[in-house]
Amino acid sequence: MAEDKGRSAGDEEALMAEWEAMADEPGDGKAEDVSAEWEAMLGGGDAAETDLMTNVSGRESARVLNQDEIDSLLGFDGGADSDQNRSGIQAILNSGMVSYERLPMLEVVFDRLVRMMSTSLRNFTSDNVEVSLDNLVSLRFGDYLNSIPLPAMLAVFKAEEWDNFGLLTVDSSLIYSIVDVLLGGRRGTAAMRIEGRPYTTIERNLVERMIHVVLADLSAAFDPLSPVAFRFDRLETNPRFATISRPSNAAIVAKLRIDMEDRGGRLELLLPYATLEPVRELLLQMFMGEKFGRDSIWEIHLMEELWQTEVELEAVLDQQYLPLYSVLNMEVGTRLMFNATPESRVSMRCGDVPMWAGKMGRKGNNIAICLDEKIKRKRNT
Repeated sequence: MAEDKGRSAGDEEALMAEWEAMADEPGDGKAEDVSAEWEAMLGGGDAAETDLMTNVSGRESARVLNQDEIDSLLGFDGGADSDQNRSGIQAILNSGMVSYERLPMLEVVFDRLVRMMSTSLRNFTSDNVEVSLDNLVSLRFGDYLNSIPLPAMLAVFKAEEWDNFGLLTVDSSLIYSIVDVLLGGRRGTAAMRIEGRPYTTIERNLVERMIHVVLADLSAAFDPLSPVAFRFDRLETNPRFATISRPSNAAIVAKLRIDMEDRGGRLELLLPYATLEPVRELLLQMFMGEKFGRDSIWEIHLMEELWQTEVELEAVLDQQYLPLYSVLNMEVGTRLMFNATPESRVSMRCGDVPMWAGKMGRKGNNIAICLDEKIKRKRNT
């Protein structure tokens, strides 16, 4: 408070000196009037002092923002996690460049993957393994490569039926935990991390075995929706050599957490939207129960309506092929001789599809056909 009063007094003295200098200059008398007005305002007490400071600050420029406020406005806050929601201009740019299309069935597939991995990794490591899905996000492929904490292993795999690639990232904690578990490390002690050296051949082979288990579970998780085989392609330690898509393309990233008592790590699965394009329509459908999109109510209703559908059948006595000139020369009274006798077999057709065969007869005043054979259709290969 003392400092503020000192500044106010100094500002008043400087202001009075300026007005006195203006009053000493020759003019039309307006300067003396203004000076007298300011003296009256300054002598009016605290209210006049407040009005004076407000007018002076209004004439001057606005308050200058500090660096923290500028970073917050632009969305470049260094303390915020990259996975959290950003604010400011950076949030506007990110939301405009990455269009996230919600795929309900994909969430169901990853939930199924988590349950299957818990069982398969438990059998693989002979240890208590808990797998959980942290989050499912959509971001640009280039931003994801830049956010990978190194050292890590990146497994490139190919979806054979979809003819495209995906990426599986295993962080350093999970690598050393898997190696420690598979090589008989003691329980109750954290896995030892040795940074600053490349991964050995034994470590790469053990991690590759785990990746094969995960890819097999991923294929099984997609089977009820669309059968697909994920084939392991290569293992990289440099993200630059694991480029499977353009940096600006959008991708889905599923972040999984694998815990083995006091050890564990993260496993991230990336699938570009281009990879999921062949099954996009299936992934957009809503999840109904445990049948992956199949609704039993509609199935029963459709079955009942099909049983009540009327179908027109045709009885074909004989079939002949004539040249075109014979057909064009037909006139009224032209006779066609069929090779059909009372004992000839009759073919029953639905459209162009032969269904049954039988013999023609008479029942009462109606012509009837006794069906005694079902015609098996040949499948088109």
